[in-house]
Amino acid sequence: MLDFPKWKIWSIMLTLVVGLAFAVPNFFSEATVATWPSWVPHKQLNLGLDLRGGSHILLEANTDDVRKTKLEALEETVRSELRGAEGGPVAFTDLSISGGVLSITVTDPTRLDTAVETLRTVTWPVGSLSGQRDVEVSVVDGNRIILTPTDAGIAIAVNAAMTQAVEVIRRRIDELGTREPTIIRQGSNRIVVQVPGLQDPSALKALLGKTAKLEFKLVDVDADPAEAAAGRAPPGSQILEYSDQPGVIVVKRRVMISGDQLVDSQPSFQDGQAVVSFRFDSAGGRRFAKATQENVGKPFAIILDNKVISAPRINDAILGGSGIISGSFTTESANNLSVLLRSGKLPVELKVIEERTVGPDLGADSIRAGAIASIAAVLAVAALMIVTYGRFGIYSVVALVLNVLLILGVMSMLGATLTLPGIAGLVLTIGAAVDANVLINERIREEARKGRGIVPSIEVGYRDATRTIWDANSLNIIVAVIMFIFGSGPIKGFAVVLSIGIATSVFTAVTVTRLMVAHWLRRGRPAALVI
Repeated sequence: MLDFPKWKIWSIMLTLVVGLAFAVPNFFSEATVATWPSWVPHKQLNLGLDLRGGSHILLEANTDDVRKTKLEALEETVRSELRGAEGGPVAFTDLSISGGVLSITVTDPTRLDTAVETLRTVTWPVGSLSGQRDVEVSVVDGNRIILTPTDAGIAIAVNAAMTQAVEVIRRRIDELGTREPTIIRQGSNRIVVQVPGLQDPSALKALLGKTAKLEFKLVDVDADPAEAAAGRAPPGSQILEYSDQPGVIVVKRRVMISGDQLVDSQPSFQDGQAVVSFRFDSAGGRRFAKATQENVGKPFAIILDNKVISAPRINDAILGGSGIISGSFTTESANNLSVLLRSGKLPVELKVIEERTVGPDLGADSIRAGAIASIAAVLAVAALMIVTYGRFGIYSVVALVLNVLLILGVMSMLGATLTLPGIAGLVLTIGAAVDANVLINERIREEARKGRGIVPSIEVGYRDATRTIWDANSLNIIVAVIMFIFGSGPIKGFAVVLSIGIATSVFTAVTVTRLMVAHWLRRGRPAALVI
């Protein structure tokens, strides 16, 4: 137990040096650390919202929007499937969405069964035993087919939409350059967003509140302006408002191309006016080129979140897969729009239902209180250990200080976030580390009382106590992992610190102290064991 090969000694020392090197930047300001050489670790602990201050926003998804989106996607699928049905296209009329269902009238009654079977192929089961599907297909009035999204299908769609929404929100926040945001789901249709250090959440709300659904649709030039003003659109068309001017415009419902195929979007200037340039992927570029080739001379609308940004005329085919969106943009609004388009559209509309701003002063007070508690705990434990175990107590105190520094170093290395519960976990880890040293020292003392020699007492003490320490801390690790997997926010912060602290405490209490004791035995050659 007390024999340390040179490779093991160097491994222990290297571990300590690396851990301490990553811990050191946390004791200096960001400005000071920025002046250090590039080969020196610069990473610092990320402070959570409760320590650093920042913005807390609670978003709620509109589940009705999910149903609407599903029906709109289904509308295009139905049109395509019936045109490619077995035995030839199925003639239909009055394809429309109303009352949360999609309805279609088959003009040839002899093709009704074919239409029903074709449409059932676009639905999929949501339960292996129940046989329920995401969309129910039924026939009413002899030749009218009704497609109704089921509750189970909507629930699955909402879950998928929320998962995607979290990723889109993360990309948008990253575009702001914020550090370590917390984005977690709450319940089935809510998302909590916490951005440390952001005291003005207005820009964040503007980004998160927009769905960023970009669409290109043809303008219905045959629509009657008087009918449009009265809110009545021809079949296959819809009425939309302009984003920057009064009035309405009638556009075709069918989407020429959507923003889903965008690969880049950047703010730029054209003729001194702020604009947004965009670029499609190869498939989107081909589709965009085909759409503009077939509609030269016709106006088309550029639509963002169901509001028309502009409606230019297609003078020539656009073959390069790129284009420019112009409008009444400022430099800031053009930049925000480019961020929205790059990050992708939200699959569901999100509304801010709760907003809180935590000031940095409160976080500073929490840090100060946590630091005082940690220092007080270390000093109290150090005094008790030294008084109780003498030299071995000093070794335990050294290991305890190294343990705290290693925790900071590992968290900085991993980019973990320290929260107020995390500070509580740090203080708890101090107690766990001391407990391990107490077990070792008491076992050594017990063996010495039995009359064993110095070296045998120490070897047996470390050997027997290490088994107990490993067993106890393995259970603690399991609990910490469970809290991390199933917990959220502050609970995860506590679990992270606890997990790292348990690992470092076992390392310092068992390995580092044993190395110090072995060095003392080789150099000091004590005649008696005093503990």
